[in-house]
Amino acid sequence: MLKKVKSQFMVGIDEVGRGPLAGPITLASICLPDNFQFSIFNFLIKDSKKLSKERRNEVFKICQKLKKEGKIYYAVSSIRHSSIDKYGLAKCIKKGIERCLNKMQSTPTWVGVDCALSQALILLDGGLKAPAKYKDQKTIIKGDEKVKIIALASIIAKVSRDRHMRRLAKKFPDYGFEIHKGYGTKLHLDMIKKHGPCEIHRKTFGSRP
Repeated sequence: MLKKVKSQFMVGIDEVGRGPLAGPITLASICLPDNFQFSIFNFLIKDSKKLSKERRNEVFKICQKLKKEGKIYYAVSSIRHSSIDKYGLAKCIKKGIERCLNKMQSTPTWVGVDCALSQALILLDGGLKAPAKYKDQKTIIKGDEKVKIIALASIIAKVSRDRHMRRLAKKFPDYGFEIHKGYGTKLHLDMIKKHGPCEIHRKTFGSRP
């Protein structure tokens, strides 16, 4: 259980796309006022992997509306397959977190208060870490299952990456990216075997059978 911390804001951070054979890894951060009412979602907020596609899209749509109204803010950063091959996952995840937080630092005032990260408690899933300059941060194992704001970040990252993979499916129609989103399913492996890897396959993830 989280200890009560005197912060005006909370920031949740999570990633999706660590294990696929193709496509980017995507990170999302979301900033909420400390008194945010999660009941606005009308159902239990869970890790993105435990929600149906329809529920994830519903949550994302509500987040988009709240962001437009200036009640919350979120940022998304996707790191390309080529960067994963060149630098490795750890460095790419670190870069994605930095990008998300930098976007938040440059945001305009919302809810009549400047969402300064110096005022925020940053909560991260699993082994994720924010840059050391952010002193008030906490990494939570299985945070996407235990902490609602991390679960929201997980959902935003998942929906954003899935939509990106559906767009890539139109460019590379032979692989079924709109179905498996780049993960190593039987269909995906069969398509790689049939057509060979394409431009967005990660060389470092055994995409060549």
